[in-house]
Order: sequence, then structure tokens, then C-alpha cells
Amino acid sequence: MTDYTHNFEADTGKILNIVINSLYSDRDIFLRELLSNASDAIHKRKLLGQTNQPLLNTSDDRIEVIVDAKKKTIIVTDTGIGLDEAELSQTLGTIARSGTSSFLKDIGELEDSKDAAKTLIGKFGVGFYSAFMVADKVTVVTRKAGTEKAFVWESDGKSGFSIDAAEQPGEVGTSITLHLRKDAKDYADITKLRGLIKKYSDHIVVPIHIKEAGGESEQANSAQALWTKPASEISQEDYAEFYKQTFATFDDPYITIHNKAEGSIEFTNLLFVPKTAPFDLFEPERKTKISLYINRVFISQDVDGIIPTWLRFVQGVLDTTSLDLNVSREMVQNSPVIKKISKSLTKRVLSELKKKLKNDESSYDAFWAQFGKVLKEGLYEDFENRDKIAELVRLYSFKQDKLITLQSYLDDMVEGQESIYCLTADTLKQAITSPHLEGFKAKGLDVLLMTDPIDAFWIAQMGSFKDKPFVSISRDKYDLSEIGADEVKGSSDAENDIKADDVVAIVKGCLGDTVEDVRTSKSLVESPVRLVAGEGGLDFNLERILKTQNPEFEGSKKVLEINASHELVRKIPSLSEDVQASFCRVLFEQARILDGEMPSDPQQFSKDLMQIGSCL
Repeated sequence: MTDYTHNFEADTGKILNIVINSLYSDRDIFLRELLSNASDAIHKRKLLGQTNQPLLNTSDDRIEVIVDAKKKTIIVTDTGIGLDEAELSQTLGTIARSGTSSFLKDIGELEDSKDAAKTLIGKFGVGFYSAFMVADKVTVVTRKAGTEKAFVWESDGKSGFSIDAAEQPGEVGTSITLHLRKDAKDYADITKLRGLIKKYSDHIVVPIHIKEAGGESEQANSAQALWTKPASEISQEDYAEFYKQTFATFDDPYITIHNKAEGSIEFTNLLFVPKTAPFDLFEPERKTKISLYINRVFISQDVDGIIPTWLRFVQGVLDTTSLDLNVSREMVQNSPVIKKISKSLTKRVLSELKKKLKNDESSYDAFWAQFGKVLKEGLYEDFENRDKIAELVRLYSFKQDKLITLQSYLDDMVEGQESIYCLTADTLKQAITSPHLEGFKAKGLDVLLMTDPIDAFWIAQMGSFKDKPFVSISRDKYDLSEIGADEVKGSSDAENDIKADDVVAIVKGCLGDTVEDVRTSKSLVESPVRLVAGEGGLDFNLERILKTQNPEFEGSKKVLEINASHELVRKIPSLSEDVQASFCRVLFEQARILDGEMPSDPQQFSKDLMQIGSCL
């Protein structure tokens, strides 16, 4: 009978301390690692059995977890390939020596086994040692397929390990017993372990059974991964059921995207675009919801970079063998692989959305009402995909009285028009009644009405669409005189020009430094006045947005434009000086109100109204 003790082939105390305290941030994953190893062992036996028939398992492939609350132990058994004495010493005695990596090297010449070998999970050889996060002693009993002897490996994870011959050979496979530490006895709870299996190992294709010592066994995982099946074998009902069960939703997905990529980077994605926005869509963290799997083993849902934050409403699964992971499997490295996967997923989602917009505008508008604000974040943040996102944007057309695309706006531009005119406002009602639109309405020009706070930022960031610049009609300078066939009625004749100069002088004198400047308008038709941003300034809507972020933000002075043809404006020179002052201040406040602002001085505004009323 062999009975000897070895020291570890590394400074085990230090390395295991790293494993326990630094390498893994969540103790729960110890079970994931052991189950992944068990799954690998079963797949290894199957692969080698293709050329060595006696190695094939004669019983059902099976992983079992046995919990003993009294003894405070957890036993994980499998019917896999097992280990012989030398492999026990080499694999479990040398930290970071991966049995799977060695196995892949050994079967490298077996052409038929190459693809199957890629399904093996282990890579770094440290997963087994995560057991010491919860156990102060680990016992491994194993018998390798094709041999008659079994061995027992035991260690406290500190001083070293011992290997003995087992008294009974037992069945082929491996049994790992964890003697739980005092601070980890809560893991001797079958309900807790069942939840961990469901969370991390639900889609491992090998059935995982769990039971309490002396009790009945039950299967704890589904042992199937829908995304691994060919899309041709999956019905829409199957997709919908998976979507509802996995993401706790009640309606069918708006879009389902199931693809498998092969080549230098291999991955499978099963993504869903929902119909209804989740409650946490606008949380400040803007977390994405793509679950990362490595060969059907759940890794994390908190991996940044798999999909951009402006697509965070997309839910689904990414399963890959090509993604670089650190040894803890907790975080994805910042590698070119994940960037390529992200580009591919983003491209596919945008392509499917474009198809929906083209084929079913009505359903797309329902989607846009739920997620348009989020998608527009990409116009501001994502330079690479900005043009593709812009093709999906729906904006309200003042002329057509409905949502349209930017391309539709370009197609409807009139002769001589070289800009995309837009107006930002707090509400659609406020925008439609704005005096800024009057000149455009008279000329038959369309204006895009934008009511999302981010609109003011992305049009400034993007600048143009297909070489046509965005022009904010409340902030930017523009001239409508050469556009379209109709003329805007205004004070263009010589007589009116003289009167207009007189009125401008009077209004300037009355308002003083309340405004940056006063000038006649070339676009007002029905309203007497309007306020526009001064040189280098911001309009009221953008200033309101900035004030919500910084209450101490102070806006700039505005330019008051007057409609010299308007009846009220033409009366100003005939009024007394006191009434002129009140009249001009009321017109100024009226312009503020039409832009969604409160009067700058409510008490003075009230007095001015009474002053004017007493003279009528």
C-alpha cells in the first residue's frame, strides 16, 4: 500500500492565500469550478473512448453533489476519466498546472477530436484550489478509466498533500469531499447549493444531481443550452419561452438574434430586443445585461464592453471559447477579442433594427417610444457607429405631423435648402406653438421637433447628417430669404425699415442690458417678438438642461427679435414713455414664456400688465 506525503511544487501557502483572498472575489464560485472540472472529466472520457472503447462509460454520465449538514461536508462526484497516481501528484500537487491544457496537447494529433476538445472548460489549473476558500481539508478519491487501482489525495491546503492507495477500487471517476471551514458552514445547505448550481451550471450538458446524505437525489440543472442548438431546430415558441423564463418577462421579444461565429474567434450569441423598457433602464450605472458563458458555464452578467451601454436594453447570452479570461474567470481581459465580439454584436443588433424599421414602421415606432432615448445616447458617444444609429432615429416632423427618419427629411427638402432645421423644447406642445416656427411654416419648410434632453447634445456633437448640417432655429443664424418660392411677410419696404429702426431704438432703450441686443426679425409672421441665443450663447432649452445638472449655472443674455409688421409693435412709438417701458418689458416676458420660461420678475410683470391695461 502506497502511503507518502509530498510538499507542493510551489510556495503553496502564499499562492493559496492569493486564491482564497484575492484571485476570486466571490466564494460562491467554488462549486462552479468543481462542477466544471467534473464536466471536463466526463467529456475527456468520451473523447478518448472514441479510439479506446474500454474507456467509454457504461453508465449514465452523471455529476452528483451530496450535502451532509451534520458533518458539514460537501461531496462532488463524477463518472469522468479519473486520475492515476502520477496525475494526482502532477495535477493537484502543482498549482496552476492545468490538466485540461495537458490533455488538449496530448490529443492534438487526433483530427476528429479537435473540435470536441474545444468544449473543455478548464484552462488555468487553479479552479480546483478554489475549494479551499470554503474548506479546511479536501479529500479526493479517484480511479482512472482503464485501470484497476484507486487513490486518495488529501490536503489542508497549507503544508502539502498526501497520496494513499484506496482500500476499494470503486467505480471509475472522481469524488471530492470538502470539509467546510467554520466560516463557510452555511454552504452545507441544499437549498443554497441548488441555487448556485442553477445560477452557474444550469446549462452544462451533463446532468447534475443533488441530494442530502441519505436522501433522494434530484436533478438540479436543466442540462441543456438552447443557444447551442442550430437555429433551424428552434421554434419561435422555444425562443419566447427561454426569454420569458431567463429574464422574468411576460411578453414575447421584439427581436431575436441567434448567431454562431466560427473562425479565429468563435462564439454563439442569443440576444433579445424587448418590447417594454425595464424599470432600471435609466439607472446611472447604465449596466448591460449580456450573460457571459464559457462553454455553457456561467461567468458573469457584469462584464463591461460586451455590448455598448447605449444598447443596454438588449438582453441575452454570449457563449465563447475564444474570450480571454484571467485565472479567476471573474473578469474579461481588455483584449482585442472582446472588442471584436462587441463590434460584431453591435453590428447585428443595428442591422436587425434597420430591417424592422424598413418592414414594419408601426411596430418600430412602438419600440422607439420605449428605447429611443437610450439609442440616441450612441449618437453622442459612439463615433464609429454614429451614422448607422442616425439611420434608425425617429424624429417628429412639424410639416408632416408624425415621426420620420433623417433620410425622409432629406428627401423632402425644398429647392435651395442646404440645412436640417431643428427645434429643441421641453414638450411637443411647446415646440409646435413656438414662434420660431412661423417663418418656416410660411415658406413650407420642415423643422424637426426634438423633446429629449439628449437631443441638444447629439445634434451639436454630430454636426451633420450626410453632409447636411443641423441648424437649431432658436440658436444658430440662418437666412430663409433664398429658400423656397414663398416670401415671409415682414417689414421689407423702405418706409417700414425706417419705422423698424425707430422701434428697435425705443425697445433697446426700454430694456437696456436685460437683453444682449434688439433687432428686426426676418422670420416672424404672427408673433410680435421672439428670443434667440446671442453670439456664442445657448437657447433656453439647453440652459434648462444644464441647470438641472448644476443649479448654479447662469444663462446668457438673449437677443430680442421684433416683428416690425405686427400691430402691437407698430403701436410702440405712439405710446407715452412710461407705457412704452411697460409694453416692451411685457413683450420681453411674453417671449420668455413662449420659450418655456417663467417671467424674470413676476411682480414687475404684473405691474406692467396693469399699467398697460389702465391705458386701454
